[in-house]
Amino acid sequence: MSGGMPDPSELKYTSTHEWVRVEKNTIVVGVTDYVQSLLPDITNVELPEPDEHHHYAAGEDISIIESLRTTHDFRAPVAGTIVGINTELLSSPELVNEDPYGEGWIVRMKPDDMGEVENLLDVYRYEENLPEEEEE
Repeated sequence: MSGGMPDPSELKYTSTHEWVRVEKNTIVVGVTDYVQSLLPDITNVELPEPDEHHHYAAGEDISIIESLRTTHDFRAPVAGTIVGINTELLSSPELVNEDPYGEGWIVRMKPDDMGEVENLLDVYRYEENLPEEEEE
């Protein structure tokens, strides 16, 4: 069984709920399960154009994820450029809901400094910072 859910412990996270998977000298970035749970009916993911010349600062907005209820700003986890986007999301934005860590990835970036990626949160520190589940 290849593919499927990557092991969340192998990913890095930001306090703004992006996850990062290192693949050689690039990173794949998406939103965490927590985000997709807040946006149960994702209707649109605005994807940026891949552009080696457009530089994003860490924390800069890359895209907006829209659901029926609300929107979420998707931010660059580290400084760098976008080298790929998940065009599947143009026709199937619900992949972010169905498989946020897999098929629902959003962009591929080339970080300025891979060391910055190492400084992101691990899964334990990320989960410690999540709001407590609200009781209905």
